[in-house]
Amino acid sequence: MPASQVVHWGKDGRRPNIVILGAPNRDRVRTELQRLRPVIAATSNIIAEDLDFTYEFNDQLVDLVIVLGGDGSILQAARQMGMSQSPVLGINCGRLGFLAALSPDDFLNVWPEVMRGGSEVIDHIMINVSVLRGGEVVAEQLALNEVAILRGAPYRILDIDLYADGHLATRYRCDGLIIATPVGSTAHNLSAGGPILRRHLQAIVISPISPHTLTYRPVVDSAETVLELTVTEPYDSTSVVVDGRILSALQAGDRLRVERADQTFKMLEVPGQNDYRTLREKLGWGGSVNSKVGDE
Repeated sequence: MPASQVVHWGKDGRRPNIVILGAPNRDRVRTELQRLRPVIAATSNIIAEDLDFTYEFNDQLVDLVIVLGGDGSILQAARQMGMSQSPVLGINCGRLGFLAALSPDDFLNVWPEVMRGGSEVIDHIMINVSVLRGGEVVAEQLALNEVAILRGAPYRILDIDLYADGHLATRYRCDGLIIATPVGSTAHNLSAGGPILRRHLQAIVISPISPHTLTYRPVVDSAETVLELTVTEPYDSTSVVVDGRILSALQAGDRLRVERADQTFKMLEVPGQNDYRTLREKLGWGGSVNSKVGDE
């Protein structure tokens, strides 16, 4: 079972400290913030509003981070918090909204219940990604969704060696490789043919992109496994991409190290939301399911 903690604000009369983050240059984000701000401020302390993703998280007590935007905004919030991860509640002002599952109207409905306390904050695994060159770390990043080795031009196949806990597992011949967390399993991993993992699982999934032979299949492994990858002959444009952003180009001899991070991504669970409901509503999973089927 995932680690969790119970929210106690509201039960003891304490007003929680809230940071509001939002996608920049989005008219809908600004409009919804104007509508939701009075509701949030009536029962909590808004200590910062940041629509540029520049707020610096430190040791100041932050009870909850409310993110207005889409899934990209949630990923940016996780990057921004870095080593100081606080519980997150996402409000979808974008398109898909898999992580930011609440609509603004849904938020207005559940907020009173959240403020009464008793909601759970669920910890989801994150991974630490580092690029080693000559034994030295030259780039490092905390990831919520995934890390990928992407080939770029010229469009030729890559040879990627995978080591698990120091032992050679296999050599992939493919266009690239994705290592995803359960949270990220419904992102790039899914489009590459990888499996969906329940978000509370303590696991990772390794998915080759366009593998050369049919014997290569996605692999689900323990989150405790330390993975290292090398590209035998990387091209000038072969890169390590973390949560959709380039972390570093790869040179011959570089090692990509992926391991479970000490930090976890904390999501506030709200009434009526669960993984299977999100799959049905956001990804059209099981299109024949009757709309009257219960959510529990």
